Amino acid sequence: MKSSKLTVERLKWIGIIVVLITFHFSLLTSCKVSYTFNGASIDYTKVKTIQIADFPIRSNYVWGPMSSIFNNQLKDQYANHTKLQQVKRNGDLKLEGEITRYEQRNKSVSAEGSSAQVELSLTVNVRFTNNTKHSDDFEQSFTASQSYDSKLSLNAVQEELVTQMVKDITDQIFNATVAKW
Repeated sequence: MKSSKLTVERLKWIGIIVVLITFHFSLLTSCKVSYTFNGASIDYTKVKTIQIADFPIRSNYVWGPMSSIFNNQLKDQYANHTKLQQVKRNGDLKLEGEITRYEQRNKSVSAEGSSAQVELSLTVNVRFTNNTKHSDDFEQSFTASQSYDSKLSLNAVQEELVTQMVKDITDQIFNATVAKW
């Protein structure tokens, strides 16, 4: 008789603990802010869409494929690392801008006095609008650069270097807009 009373008492306490744990867990999972391993912090209850305009090239020096490489990588960055739906207009978040600078310059000189390394740089101007929280809006330029041996032609290394710079810049834009790093 005593053991059945003890078992009933234990079951009551176990039931209470299970209810409390379930309640606590439901509070934690109902949190509005979603954190992901890539650093994005987005309140998906307020922000559901993003509008990403194509960024035209406005620099003096142009390499044709650069615009499509940049635009595709920027859209992929948000598609792969957020749950935001990309829309053509009226996005909760809006990204627009232009590629403003693409240039190369001598970075170092050899002992003979000729160029030893060349630096290639890319700058993108971004206008970010958060239609759910306008205090986050900004306009900012992002720059990346890569160096290469001057014995190589730009044509031989251009695609690889532009791809690396675009990756760097789209990471910077992502961090400034939704990761807040």
